[in-house]
Amino acid sequence: MAAPNLPWPEFLNLAKSLNCIGIEFRNDLPVDLFDGAFPDVVGAEAKVAGLRILALAEIKAFNNWSDVKAVEAKALILIAKACGAEKVSLIARNDNKSIPAAESKANLETALRELKPLLEQNDLVGLIEPLGFETSDLRDKAEVVEAIEALGARDRFCIVHDTFHHYAAGGDAIFPEYTGIVHISGVVKPKLNATDLRDGYRVLVDEHDILGSVNQLASLVDAGYEGPVSFEPFASKVLMPADASEALEKSFLYIEKCMQERSS
Repeated sequence: MAAPNLPWPEFLNLAKSLNCIGIEFRNDLPVDLFDGAFPDVVGAEAKVAGLRILALAEIKAFNNWSDVKAVEAKALILIAKACGAEKVSLIARNDNKSIPAAESKANLETALRELKPLLEQNDLVGLIEPLGFETSDLRDKAEVVEAIEALGARDRFCIVHDTFHHYAAGGDAIFPEYTGIVHISGVVKPKLNATDLRDGYRVLVDEHDILGSVNQLASLVDAGYEGPVSFEPFASKVLMPADASEALEKSFLYIEKCMQERSS
């Protein structure tokens, strides 16, 4: 989401120029995934650029499992394997359905049980993302941890800590040892309630961020998190490739400065 309009070769160049360790690709952008290029070609070019493909997104509403969802999941997992991605993103159901807690828990466990062998066969990890919206069927990271433990599948599943969704969910507990990636974005609209948050408000992190994204990241790091951090801005004003490099670097430097000041 940092530069969704860039062709994939230019996106790799952008990430390399910013000294990133890796990138995430998405299948829900206006253009086809990899612009129609073969996944193994994209994976090979990422390696040449010295970049990891941290994750391939996304399987939407993964916890609403069905035969159709199984086909969708298998297709993305095979693409992820072909391009050398490390993880596939599993996004929680978000359709404002009123589902009893017991049924919701059973749905999550069913989805993980079905996904586990697919991930094992292709040596991939499922990256589970709870969504903080009140319309989401999975908001609490503790529920995900419980399900992972019940399945004995810590080697196949981990959690996305998204600073936006963490704030929207009410700042629930953090689980650094279960966290596979941190998604970081900022919201700069003042006097905005957590229940009013929408993806369109998500911008790059700066000193006006009301989510406390840097503090969330610092808390994770202080608790032992050592994994990657990935930008996920959705606001249309951020999605301008002409100045993407300058804007991204400015936010990187701000976050790094804040983190260094906290540790000094």
